[in-house]
Amino acid sequence: MGSQASTFLQDEEILEIQAETGFTCNQIERLYSRFSNLDKGGNGFLTREDFLRIPELAINPLGDRIVEAFFVDSVDDTVNFRQFLKLLSCFRPIVPDKDKDEINSIDGKLRFAFKIYDADNDNIISMNELLAILHMMVGDNISEEQLEVIARRAIEDAHRLSGGGGIDYDETSSINFQQFSAAMKAGEFERKMSIRFLN
Repeated sequence: MGSQASTFLQDEEILEIQAETGFTCNQIERLYSRFSNLDKGGNGFLTREDFLRIPELAINPLGDRIVEAFFVDSVDDTVNFRQFLKLLSCFRPIVPDKDKDEINSIDGKLRFAFKIYDADNDNIISMNELLAILHMMVGDNISEEQLEVIARRAIEDAHRLSGGGGIDYDETSSINFQQFSAAMKAGEFERKMSIRFLN
């Protein structure tokens, strides 16, 4: 591996990162360059503000929630290069024959997406959390009543698709991870959660 990344990472670390993420040496090098460009202070880690400098996240209505999902497991509100790569590997196309626990699996992608919706990290997507995401996505283009209908329908569908049958809807209705997974798998979730990384 050449230049910058190999200067700061030992060969053993690079091999470990490859095993953890599935990225090639060239991809790791390119992502290190991107990481370094985002790390304006040269601290060796990224903050929320660093992530929000990414134009695609800055203009994305869910940008704040996506960034927040990167920090759910952070103990010091920073993300180092290795954590950065592990999180980005969630967006690689799924590699057949990977363990279910791998972040680059359907389950890993679903868990990442679930974190975006689960704002309070209680492992449940409440009606209020679902409405907040819908507000971020559509703004004032849809009435509050229409948003509530959409959210109610999403919760009902998630319960039905997970084999739970119908539910008696009320304001406390919510979706757990199993129900979220069943609803997402009904669509083209894997394709929508994959980005092609250059080699």
